[in-house]
Amino acid sequence: MREPSVDRRQRILAAVQSRGAARVSELATELEVSVVTVRRDVEQLARAGRLRRGHGVARSVVPVQQVPEADGSPAPGGAVAIVVPERHAYLNEVVHGARIALEEAGMRVVLHIAPQRTDLARADLERILSGAARGLLIAPRWRSSSMEDADHGWLAEAGVPTVLMERRPRAGSALHVMDSVCSDHWYGVHLAVEHLVSMGHRRVVLAARDDSPTARAVRSAFAEIAAARPEVEDWSVVLSAPDAGPDPDDPPLPPLQLAGLLRERGATAALLHGDVEALMLVQQLAEHGMRVPADCSVVAYNDVVAALGSPPLTAVAPPKAEVGRAAAELLMQRLATVRPPGGWRPCRVELLPELKIRGSTAPLSV
Repeated sequence: MREPSVDRRQRILAAVQSRGAARVSELATELEVSVVTVRRDVEQLARAGRLRRGHGVARSVVPVQQVPEADGSPAPGGAVAIVVPERHAYLNEVVHGARIALEEAGMRVVLHIAPQRTDLARADLERILSGAARGLLIAPRWRSSSMEDADHGWLAEAGVPTVLMERRPRAGSALHVMDSVCSDHWYGVHLAVEHLVSMGHRRVVLAARDDSPTARAVRSAFAEIAAARPEVEDWSVVLSAPDAGPDPDDPPLPPLQLAGLLRERGATAALLHGDVEALMLVQQLAEHGMRVPADCSVVAYNDVVAALGSPPLTAVAPPKAEVGRAAAELLMQRLATVRPPGGWRPCRVELLPELKIRGSTAPLSV
């Protein structure tokens, strides 16, 4: 006998409220009806204000009540807080990867955006976690090393399972033993330098920010790699933009004329962190009568919008979405097990970037 629609919708509502979120395809399998039927039921329940619709996902509008299993282990489902800085396109892809993995597992995602000119404070984190979040995925801004140091003590004591995303704590710090998932930025810079050297470029400039952990990792890696390559005759590291320094209270620097610097040093290649700065360099070079890649090869670091350039930019592409997914999966492993005495053995995951070769790099013309 066919189940009445009102009963079926009640079962859908109960399933979504117990998990926080559920995929429409999974609900259809559980209820042994078509995806179209469940989608219509979800739309009806959403119009009634009893749940919220997402892309193939139904979400609860009430807090999930967590009930421990009989053996004392945590119950599945619940909410995870994700904290990232404001206006950070790079981390948007990281968040997307984490969100997909969490929602596929029936977890509810609560996103918190840290204002652009401030770092997360302990009071902010306590407020975020007061919303019954069972776990935390976080990418602190850390504009400077001193800001990072100031956060180490209290962030390590968040009180819920926590995974750092796209952040690698300094060796020996309090966060050194915290779970983290990060791109291997040393390897990403290595790919860029190897590509340029293989095409005969011997004089290379890195223009990079200095106001984030990723920026500092890229700058450090470039200095180490370029200094160790005998083929590189001349290299330098400069700020990629007037406001790219670590201290927002410092007076702005005069406009950076990177094109003039490249000409002055006789550089034939440049690595830019990130994409927007690389796109602006191509325009600046054109204004100075320099062609890309005929007169100067350009590599972007990030690959968020690099492919949209004219020419499309060769770019180092960190595995942004994969970092988010891996961080979410690691956090869910922690949530699915009872914390042992002394805590879990810390896990530090590094994923390798890749180089996307496009039209902005070419062999050096002799």
